[in-house]
Amino acid sequence: MAVLALQGAFAEHEVVLAKLGVRWTELREAGDLRKEFDALILPGGESTVQAKLLEDLGMLAPLKARIEGGMPVLGTCAGAILLAEGIDEGKGSGSCSGGSPRGFATMPIRVRRNAYGRQLGSFRTEGLFACCKNPSKSGKIPMTFVRAPRIEAVGEGVEVLARAHGDIVAVRYGNQMALSFHPELDDDTSVHEVFLSLVR
Repeated sequence: MAVLALQGAFAEHEVVLAKLGVRWTELREAGDLRKEFDALILPGGESTVQAKLLEDLGMLAPLKARIEGGMPVLGTCAGAILLAEGIDEGKGSGSCSGGSPRGFATMPIRVRRNAYGRQLGSFRTEGLFACCKNPSKSGKIPMTFVRAPRIEAVGEGVEVLARAHGDIVAVRYGNQMALSFHPELDDDTSVHEVFLSLVR
């Protein structure tokens, strides 16, 4: 398992992986891509910063090739934006972002950045999560949103895993999972367990 550790909440994901007994390695530079890993977590943070660093460090194309080749990947918040083919900057145009680095663009979804407001618009809720294997909660998990994107549209083959307040907040497309919220900020490990089932 690899965790992209260029910026953002990567350490919180590592805590969850440790709790689940999973060994991980951090990806900080192109040389780290020579390490052995069979899955990738893209953490929350600043998607534009992460995309630019990935591009500048020569990591974007090799990781995109591995994702397209079937390597499981989990993108949370900013990580979901990195996976999305379409990005709405929230200016009313409905178009994808232009000048800034786009990220991997491997998942046929369209997201809107900061759809729930800036930092003060952060909130927590609970919702059903498909594939959740905790029968005592009937699939209901905590969801923490921090400057979160909203998944506004999904393409063919994309499975909706969760909604919150009617909005799509978690999806799966083959080997890829994208979430608007931060599962690593809550004690519930259900989301990571579902992702690990893709790896195993």
